[in-house]
Order: sequence, then structure tokens, then C-alpha cells
Amino acid sequence: QVQLVESGGGLVQAGGSLRLSCEVTGNILSVGVMGWYRQDPDKAREFVAQITDAGVSEYTASAKGRFTISRDNTKNTVYLQMNSLKPDDTAVYYCNVDRIHYELGGYDFKGADYWGKGTLVTVSS
Repeated sequence: QVQLVESGGGLVQAGGSLRLSCEVTGNILSVGVMGWYRQDPDKAREFVAQITDAGVSEYTASAKGRFTISRDNTKNTVYLQMNSLKPDDTAVYYCNVDRIHYELGGYDFKGADYWGKGTLVTVSS
């Protein structure tokens, strides 16, 4: 069984910082691109940042210079360090992984497009 377990959300004042984490659990053999998306109730889910297994990262324009994505391949975990937070950053943040290679019951499986359950980030003004 493969799961994405997110943590690190919470309430912070504008200008503050939070660090989100997302661990891929299970008997994992390899993990592809790991990313973060966010959604508030009135908008569609939007891309925030992603990082390849080689460490190449991309950001949406609003995140550049304020957010940093990183990953620890030994822990199958991706992080999102968010600094200089603004009220507009308030949303549920979701972890996404584009492909996972894992072992279960002695067999290898490869799956695509995994999502976490989300963690709420609230930035007060």
C-alpha cells in the first residue's frame, strides 16, 4: 500500500514561515517528480512547485523567491519551505507524485499520479 502523508500546515501571520513535508510510505523502490499544489474553496487547484528525482525544480511565479522545494530521496520525502507568507497563500496544500515504483507481496508495481489528502495553511493579515 502506498500513501502520501503530509504535515506542517497551520496558522501563521503574514510575513511568517511554514515548512510542509510529504512522505511517500510503503515499500518504495523509486519515486518520480514530487510536487505541491494548492486550492482554496473558491478556486481551481493550482500548481505551486515541483522537483525531479535529479533535483531540478520549478515554481509558479507567485512562489519564486519565497518558497523553496527540496527532497530527500533516502526518505522518499519532499519539503516546501514557505517564507514571507501572504494572506493570498491561504489554501489547502496537496502533495503530488507523478509515478511510484513499489513492491507489495513480492511483486513490483508502477503507479501514476498520486495525491495526498492535503494540509491546511492559513495566513492571517
